[in-house]
Amino acid sequence: MNTEIAADTERLVELRRDLHRWPEIGFNEQRTSALVAGRLSELGWTVTTGLAGTGVVGVMQNGDGPAIGIRADMDALPMQEASGRAWASKTEGMFHGCGHDGHTTILLALAEHLASRQQFRGTVVLIFQPAEEGLGGGRVMVEEGLFDRFPCGAVYGFHNMPLLPLGKAVVKAGPSMASQDEFKVTFRGKGGHAAMPHMSRDAVLATAEATMALQGLISRETDPHAAAVLSVTEIHSGTTHNVIPEDGWLGGTVRTLDQAVRKSLEEGLRRVCSGVAGARNVNAEIDYHHGYPVLVNDPACAENLRQAVNKALGPDTLDDAFQPLLAAEDFAYMLNERPGAYVLLGQRDDEHTAMVHNPAYDFNDRLIPIATQVLAALVED
Repeated sequence: MNTEIAADTERLVELRRDLHRWPEIGFNEQRTSALVAGRLSELGWTVTTGLAGTGVVGVMQNGDGPAIGIRADMDALPMQEASGRAWASKTEGMFHGCGHDGHTTILLALAEHLASRQQFRGTVVLIFQPAEEGLGGGRVMVEEGLFDRFPCGAVYGFHNMPLLPLGKAVVKAGPSMASQDEFKVTFRGKGGHAAMPHMSRDAVLATAEATMALQGLISRETDPHAAAVLSVTEIHSGTTHNVIPEDGWLGGTVRTLDQAVRKSLEEGLRRVCSGVAGARNVNAEIDYHHGYPVLVNDPACAENLRQAVNKALGPDTLDDAFQPLLAAEDFAYMLNERPGAYVLLGQRDDEHTAMVHNPAYDFNDRLIPIATQVLAALVED
């Protein structure tokens, strides 16, 4: 462990826990953004605020060389915390259940390290992104000219991972996290008395049949070697036992690691739901929303990141058996614009076993110096 980085850990832990106490959800990270901008300014970084509303970008140049971007997300989740920690959220219905408080702290720790040592050559662009949790803050930053205003030859991201032990890491070349689409299908028929179903057109039956039929898109129409998920997570219809309702709807998500499979599943969903509607003499209204794209690591950038992990943490750190995740991450929008890579950093130990988005989750503060050292090795080499 780099002794300079390790020496600051106690102060950084206090910073992280302060951010944890005062969580802010997407595009509302006012306090967090101000804290980040203020600290970067104190350290001598050139600071730009207001990108995607609450985004912050810090730039530092040290001689000639390439420009590298490193991104951290800042937002919390709209859910109640149940971790029992002394530093638990003080804001009802919000908490840092995905560790973005830790990510923000890590990138600030890197800012301190780079500013004090000046051991890099070129330009470093630190990207503090709002609204990763489902709102696409990364897309908004790109659309507002992130890489036009702050050119980067490559851009890198990172995330804590409770499925990995502390001290382990995963960097994959190619598809590493899934696309994420959402759908809602409403079947509209004709309501009636439950004792006289022949006088109705049953939307409940169509909703149920479509729920079952959609699974055939995965089991019978998708290559079994392709990672893909179609999950129906909501079914709604009716208000009482003796009325056949006029309509019913189902909703869910589609995740893939391949754009062609993503397109095929959308087409299949539309075909299946329209077909079921026709068979049951009801109408189908299909609302399909394209969310985050597949996160694809550039092979050369992934290798750079792997080398940084090995240098910082040792040759046995990388877990190459870990499979790509079907969770989604809007850093994918940045990787669609610039080559780059994304690393998962293990955080599990005896006191940190809860998965992200679990009410009992808390970021592992022992990861702060580990992640900072990896990113420092990436920039300085």
